Amino acid sequence: MTSDLRDRLIAAFRWTDPGPQSEVLVSDRSGWWRDPHILDGLGPALGALFAHERPTVVVSPEVTGFLVGPLAARALGVGFVEAYRHGARRPIAEPMTWAEVPADHRGEPQRLGVRSRLLGPTDRVLVVDDWATTGSQSRAIYQLVAELGAIPVGTAVIVNECERNVSIRGLITGDDLSS
Repeated sequence: MTSDLRDRLIAAFRWTDPGPQSEVLVSDRSGWWRDPHILDGLGPALGALFAHERPTVVVSPEVTGFLVGPLAARALGVGFVEAYRHGARRPIAEPMTWAEVPADHRGEPQRLGVRSRLLGPTDRVLVVDDWATTGSQSRAIYQLVAELGAIPVGTAVIVNECERNVSIRGLITGDDLSS
C-alpha cells in the first residue's frame, strides 16, 4: 500500500457526534467512497495483504463488504460471494449455509450466510470487509466456508482493531483514526 493511500484514508475519515441520545461517536467513512483515488487503490491494497495465499474467491459480509469485497476480488482476478445477514431482506430462494456470529461490534448476535453452491473444496477464501473490531464476523465466515469444504486464508480490512489476530490484516488501525 502506498503512503498516499494510507494518508488519504486517514484524512477522509471522521468521527461524528450523533447528539445527546448517544454516548459514542459514530464513524463516517463516506469520504472514502467519495475519493476516486481511494476507490482506485483499495482493491489492490486489500488484495495485496493476502495475495501470497493465492485466494480463489473473496467473501464479504453485507453491507459495506459488498462495496470493498468486489474491489479486492477484481484486483486479485477472482470471483466474489456475498455473505448475507439473516433477516435483513426476503429469504434467498436457494440453499444457504449459515453461521452464528456471537456478537458484532455493537454486541448484537447475528447470522451470516452464503449461497451453498458458490463455494466448494477447490476454493481458497479471502474475507474482505471495511472494519474489524472483534473478528467475530470473520470467524463465522471461516466456519461456514470450512463447512462447505473451502479453505479460509485470512481477512483483509481497511481498519483493523484486532491487534492480536494474525489472520486479520488491515491497511490502517483504529489508533490511526483516534478522535
